[in-house]
Amino acid sequence: MSECPDCSPRPAGVNRRVFLKTASVAGVATVTAGPSLFAAEAKKVRQPESVVKVLFDTLSDKQKGLICHGWDYTEDARGLLRTRVSNNWHINKHVINSSFYTKEQQHLIREIFEGIIHPDWHAKVDKQLKDDAGGFGEQQNIAIFGKPGDGKFELVMTGRHMTLRCDGNSADHVAFGGPIFYGHAPDFNEEVGHPTNVYWHQALAANKVYAMLDGKQRKTALVERAPREQSVAFKGKDGKFTGIAVSDMSNDQREQVQKTLKTLLAPYRQSDRDEALKCLKTQGGLDKCHLTFYKKNARGQNADIGNNQIWDMWRLEGPSFVWHFRGFPHVHVWVNIAADASVKTNA
Repeated sequence: MSECPDCSPRPAGVNRRVFLKTASVAGVATVTAGPSLFAAEAKKVRQPESVVKVLFDTLSDKQKGLICHGWDYTEDARGLLRTRVSNNWHINKHVINSSFYTKEQQHLIREIFEGIIHPDWHAKVDKQLKDDAGGFGEQQNIAIFGKPGDGKFELVMTGRHMTLRCDGNSADHVAFGGPIFYGHAPDFNEEVGHPTNVYWHQALAANKVYAMLDGKQRKTALVERAPREQSVAFKGKDGKFTGIAVSDMSNDQREQVQKTLKTLLAPYRQSDRDEALKCLKTQGGLDKCHLTFYKKNARGQNADIGNNQIWDMWRLEGPSFVWHFRGFPHVHVWVNIAADASVKTNA
């Protein structure tokens, strides 16, 4: 198997404001206030945040000393451990499916995971975890920041192709509790069309926008070389963006961008979807975003697998919105969304 520098492991070391709203959020871009992009979830389940509190209460003092930290815990010069994001890292050495946790605790962690991920995506993400890490819990770790039940808290889950968060909106004005990462490599060097990759359909949705662009628009949207995939810090409202502005698109093109955004958000629970849309609306909606497609990766390698101009690498970006899709040699996706650009990123 080829070695990818970006895939090297990077080991590392209820009284609260719960955001559990399922009310609709005003639409994005030029859509006026109205129904959410998604219908409210019908099934009543125990909220992941409440399960984090239950899990915390089952932990022994020894366990808490090893996986629990203060809200502003800083491990090294890179900044807050809580806000770190990477494509392959372990927030601590304690694997979920190990004797470190009791069976009850393992079940609670799984319940938290299933609460964050939309039910329609449980099997798909399990496939990704099986392909990439031997299955759920085999190579993943968790850490808890803050004290559940007493102010702000957040659970962070990490592993190969995963940085996932459960925070109940404790992180102010930030979607998903902070930057997240997901990916999939059923084959390390994927073939044309990324067969069996559970996330490739997201790229196909974005490429539908490219297919709708005219020649002049395509020249604007297509850029020679991508930035480093980890470069997901916010540029702010005065930032210089590459690609084509969504505001310069026709109505049907903008509608496809909105459909693409809906596709991107689909794997996550309703409250996280809504918070992401709320943050996007605060910064001006999709009309403040740019869509860029890339010929080459940051190292100058051809990133168009099959040379078919179905672009494997692309980026949707606004003042404080980044959704970066890297499809070469396999899928990596970096997501960072906040209501304003003052939020710092630890990538």
